[in-house]
Amino acid sequence: MEIREHQSTGAKTSLLGFGCMRFPMETAESGKNDWGKESKIDRVKSQELIDAALAGGINYIDTAWPYHSGESELFVGEALKKHDRGSFYLATKLPSWEIKTLDDAKRIFEEQLKRLQTDYIDFYLLHALSKEGDNAWSNLRDLGVVEWAEDLKKQGRIKYLGFSFHDDYPAFEEIATARSRDGQRWDFCQIQLNYLDTDYQAGVKGVELTEKLGIPLVIMEPLRGGALTNLPDGILDIFKAADSDASAASWALRFVASFKNVKVILSGMSTLEQLRDNLNTFNNYKPLDDGERDVILKVSAELKARMNSKCTGCRYCMPCPAGVDIPLNFHLWNEWGLFRMKEGMTWKWTNMIGDDAKGKKCISCGACETACPQGLKIHDDLRKVQKEFDDLCGIG
Repeated sequence: MEIREHQSTGAKTSLLGFGCMRFPMETAESGKNDWGKESKIDRVKSQELIDAALAGGINYIDTAWPYHSGESELFVGEALKKHDRGSFYLATKLPSWEIKTLDDAKRIFEEQLKRLQTDYIDFYLLHALSKEGDNAWSNLRDLGVVEWAEDLKKQGRIKYLGFSFHDDYPAFEEIATARSRDGQRWDFCQIQLNYLDTDYQAGVKGVELTEKLGIPLVIMEPLRGGALTNLPDGILDIFKAADSDASAASWALRFVASFKNVKVILSGMSTLEQLRDNLNTFNNYKPLDDGERDVILKVSAELKARMNSKCTGCRYCMPCPAGVDIPLNFHLWNEWGLFRMKEGMTWKWTNMIGDDAKGKKCISCGACETACPQGLKIHDDLRKVQKEFDDLCGIG
């Protein structure tokens, strides 16, 4: 496994990290888990994934308070009990949108330790910071959350303090440099990056800034919610012509790994096949050469011409008060943009999503756009989705 050292702290993390937002889910009627809640995560398959990940050299496990409606932290705590606590780094996140007082932060942190069945968190993040809104950096700053977290570091209850981010570059620059003005710096930060989103959110400019500031990077969405693993044949052929044995995922992961300040690349692996492919990439890691970079640029250009939405399927927008399945609407819209297979898409629009979950049911209440970490214009896009599929299906 490719291991990278964090220059600011000396932590040595596996370049591939296990993201705990996309565990395999139960398909049959669910029973009760050990905490008395309705089980959603397929615990047998997910335990197998965690065990195989650690055995394969992954030492960075990333979860968060809201993942799987709160069950992710609970499951991760249970799944890791059989493993030596010193053999892995555990990361989780403080839900910034729920912090109205410092006592909120204290209460949630203590609950997270209980859920995760641990005495300390290795990498603790202020989750999804932005310049304004419910996730505003200024709110946590003014409440004294950073000073409180620094005190937790002194106590050994967290090892490293950082933040995750989904706003635009000016907001990222403000947050990333904020602590430098006090002669300090973040221990690390987490941003979205992939070969389609180099100019989106923090983007490559954010990578360059963190390198200048000496802040190690953790990367999320390197496969753009899985979209970069399911490429249409015409585009996939570009990769296959360059290397017939390499998977689409390996190209995307190696692109992100080519930035030297990137220390962890998170992948939400839902199957053993996905895990094995990613382990192969990083257990036999080789940097991109100039020719391979050109191949990725060509693929990126082809894809950008086809995608309809930047939705990554994170589901922060759910549940919708009106019952719209927002991620599924956008997933189908993007699939149509990529593949343009009319017969298949009309069937999916008719059978995979009920009328009550389609974009036409949007009431423009604003809840989804407030929650969306991508800053998407969801109301407008849902109307476009509905019209495009109505036209496709001959509904007028």
